[in-house]
Amino acid sequence: MGNILILYASSTGNTELMADAIEKYLRKKDYQVINKTFDYDPIDVEDLLNYDGLLIGTYTWDDGELPYEVEDFYEELEGVDLTGKSVGVFGSGDSFYDTFGGAIDLLADRLQKCGADLLDERLKVDLTPKSEDIKRCELFTQKLIDSIE
Repeated sequence: MGNILILYASSTGNTELMADAIEKYLRKKDYQVINKTFDYDPIDVEDLLNYDGLLIGTYTWDDGELPYEVEDFYEELEGVDLTGKSVGVFGSGDSFYDTFGGAIDLLADRLQKCGADLLDERLKVDLTPKSEDIKRCELFTQKLIDSIE
């Protein structure tokens, strides 16, 4: 099977729970998974080309903004050619704010401008993922699998 990168930022642990569910599902399907966080792992945007698929997660800061951990990555994506690369974007947000999950949309839009084959769905969860949200994570992940097979 192919190799998939899961790359995410999580402040309160909600996006991390989503990433964990995604990783568990991929491993069950016998995919090689590399799991990195924006906080602790060095990330070279050119390395994204080494994976069959990418699942990138972020929480949304304040009223729709990218968290500081993701800002450099976002800027470095400019000019990277991800044409043909299957990518899914996911994350948590808080529906209290006017812009729910805005960082997810910002990141997805940038990846799409880089030529990535973005999954139609931008998976957004309101705060802590519930059991039905975990199921949504699995369905979302299956869509990425289908796009690379």
